[in-house]
Amino acid sequence: MARGRPELLCGALALGCALLLAVKFTCSRAKDVIIPAKPPVSFFSLRSPVLDLFQGQLDYAEHIRRDSEVVLLFFYAPWCGQSIAARAEIEQAASRLSDQVLFVAINCWWNQGRCRKQKHFFYFPVIYLYHRSFGPIEYKGPMSAVYIEKFVRRVMKPLLYIPSQSELLDFLSNYEPGVLGYFEFSGSPQPPGYLTFFTSALHSLKKDYLGTVRFGVITNKHLAKLVSLVHSGSVYLHRHFNTSLVFPRKVINYTAENICKWALENRETLLRWLWPHGGKSLLLNNELKKGPALFLFIPFNPLAESHPLIDEITEVALEYNNCHGDQVVERLLQHLRRVDAPVLESLAPEVPARLPDPPLITASPCCNTVVLPQWHSISRTHNVCELCVNQTTGGIKPSSVSMPQCSFFEMAAALDSFYLKEQTFYHVASDSIECSNFLSSYSPFSYYTACCRTMNRSMMGFIDSEQEVFETPAIAFSSLEKKCEVDSLSSVPHIEENQFLFPEVDMDSTNFTGLSCRTNKTLNIYLLDSNLFWLYAERLGAPSVTHVKEFAAIVDVKEESHYILDPKQALMKFTLESFIQNFSVLYSPLKRHLIGSDSAQFPSQHLITEVTTDTFWEVVLQKQDVLLLYYAQWCGFCPSLNHVFIQLARLLPPDTFTVARIDVAQNDLPWEFMVDRLPTVLFFPCNRKDLSVKYPEDLPITLPNLLKFILHHSDRAPAPQNLANPPTKECLQSEATLQQGHISHLEREIQKLRAEISALHQAQVQVEAQLASARRDEHRLLRQQQTLEKQHSLLRLHSEQLRALYEQKTSELEEVARRLQELADASENLLTENTWLKILVATMERKLKDKDAAETLAPLKEARSDHPEPAGAPHLPGSTPPSNVSATLTSERNNENRTD
Repeated sequence: MARGRPELLCGALALGCALLLAVKFTCSRAKDVIIPAKPPVSFFSLRSPVLDLFQGQLDYAEHIRRDSEVVLLFFYAPWCGQSIAARAEIEQAASRLSDQVLFVAINCWWNQGRCRKQKHFFYFPVIYLYHRSFGPIEYKGPMSAVYIEKFVRRVMKPLLYIPSQSELLDFLSNYEPGVLGYFEFSGSPQPPGYLTFFTSALHSLKKDYLGTVRFGVITNKHLAKLVSLVHSGSVYLHRHFNTSLVFPRKVINYTAENICKWALENRETLLRWLWPHGGKSLLLNNELKKGPALFLFIPFNPLAESHPLIDEITEVALEYNNCHGDQVVERLLQHLRRVDAPVLESLAPEVPARLPDPPLITASPCCNTVVLPQWHSISRTHNVCELCVNQTTGGIKPSSVSMPQCSFFEMAAALDSFYLKEQTFYHVASDSIECSNFLSSYSPFSYYTACCRTMNRSMMGFIDSEQEVFETPAIAFSSLEKKCEVDSLSSVPHIEENQFLFPEVDMDSTNFTGLSCRTNKTLNIYLLDSNLFWLYAERLGAPSVTHVKEFAAIVDVKEESHYILDPKQALMKFTLESFIQNFSVLYSPLKRHLIGSDSAQFPSQHLITEVTTDTFWEVVLQKQDVLLLYYAQWCGFCPSLNHVFIQLARLLPPDTFTVARIDVAQNDLPWEFMVDRLPTVLFFPCNRKDLSVKYPEDLPITLPNLLKFILHHSDRAPAPQNLANPPTKECLQSEATLQQGHISHLEREIQKLRAEISALHQAQVQVEAQLASARRDEHRLLRQQQTLEKQHSLLRLHSEQLRALYEQKTSELEEVARRLQELADASENLLTENTWLKILVATMERKLKDKDAAETLAPLKEARSDHPEPAGAPHLPGSTPPSNVSATLTSERNNENRTD
């Protein structure tokens, strides 16, 4: 047993080494460890009235939604900046409506949440509203507390109760389209069709989140008759200028979807709100394509009970579009003006009455507007004339089918006759009107009427100088022509609104009514909240700092121009009407607004004049030749031309020539002076700005080329000589001497320039040599850098390999140490067990020997029984063994100790 113990220990060690070798050779590279995402935390505070399901418990949200009448679900992502910005707005709206509406916020971004698994949103945040079982109604408006609260209240109360005539007028005079339903609640608590009408109002909010269609309910049958509603369940759509409609229940099924679709398809939009979302979109582009647009920026509070400014704008829009003098519209206007009006008889759509016979042709002549040439090349005044074709037909009336119109040939004949009489009106330069009549050469029953007056394009009229410009002067008639009847002039129905060109004729308050139908420049009116979109107003010309954020601008894309209302004037009905009137005339007195930089003109000591939008006309129209450079800050090639223009300015005389430049990125210019590439050079001759010449694009912009270009185009036509006083010989010689002096001066300057050019060529050669040497050094350094980078990368790779090998060996040694420790512990346990086994074996051997000895002594005892032993040597069981046995045990213990 003692000899077998070392063999057991060696076998255990061999087994441990084999295990370590197997681990060493079968070990593979460890996989990448992915750290799991941190668990979500609450997005809203614990004291917030918003229930925050930050683990995306969509099933719980659906469960609690069934127990509430109105629920707002706010889906957010914790990292989203817009969600973070909208959090305070949602909390503010919830603090005001938490007793009526359940606000629930759901984290729809955590990948373990049910919301992320079931919903797939393309943007955050998303707001859904539910009204009982109806929904979801998505809100896409501004993320502002007042707008969110307004929309929630509209979902809570989609129908407006109309109990009186005054509230009916308030409802119908609103700029938003209105739908009215009549239901009798006396017969039953819920009359037939009421729930369908209620649901149709929710459908309209679902399809149009801005809520531009208002739904109202009438329960009084006398009040319902005013809008032609007789039977309970009837639905009425009010329209201001087109015929109002009643829902055709016999043609279309009476369902919520059909009512909503019918209202949206047939609604009439008086004013339209624009809500740009701040990203790239075609919202403004699509609206501007429809025609000239009037943008009104007003501070709007959707929760306010009344909006006086919007009421004034609505009144302006109603008058502007009231082309036929509709009685219903007049009653609504009286209500907006808070004028006591008689009791309404009916607001129902009336059958159009038969049109009366048209008047005589002489009462409605065909007219056209003619503008005479400017009396001076630098003047901005024009003689504007109204040319009318009058026909004397006695008492004959035209056919009731066709309206009186003049043919193209008649108007052409009138224009020919007018231009023959043009010199008669050429001297007109006052505010008075000159009129004349002349017979037609084609028909004895026709004659032409022409009335002219002087108009200044810079005249702003209608606002500040209304008393001066449109004061009725005494009409001065030419002594060479016959007096023009003022009555015939006052009835001129020209499509371009001639009464604004001749304000003396019938200037009363009715001129603005129906203006949209009397002009080819009809405006579409749009509203924007200046509290949210004032940046757009600043881009249109509004001041960045103002006490009241009110602004109006007209943008006409087709004419490439826009006009602004003076920010110093208050935005009110009168100023808006004047602004629209000034725009609607054929030759508008409004001044186009151009955005320019604040940089002022360079001082006189600078050679190049810096031109801005405000100084453009002053520089271009001055009595000098002007060479203008178009540039921009982002144009990389433009600065390389500065030294060329500085040298050019030194050569040219400053008293007769101007070298200027303009930054087109910071300044707007009239479309006739715009360019399509940079840099561009234009030459404006003195007093002949209409003959401006563009520098050839294929010709390099150098000093000699510019001088040739200027000399070629600045040759003024010689003045006509007076034959009575021919020039003397001395004058001709002095002129020749002067020209020779100019030529010699230019030749000397050219010689200087050639010398400078040769010096520059030499310097260029030296610089090129130095650049070549620098490039060689650069290439050499670049190669060295690449070599060092390769060595560095190899060393870094080798270092990483050594580090990995070191970590691998360290882990292997740790594993071997652990295995050895386990073997040592197992060996110690085995030794302990072996010792106990040896003791047990020795004990068993001793017992066996005792048994054998007892069996051997038994016959002896029997034999000794006949011969008993002496009394001095008794041997009892359990007594000390004989000496030979003790010696044997002692020798065995020594052997065991020796083995250990």
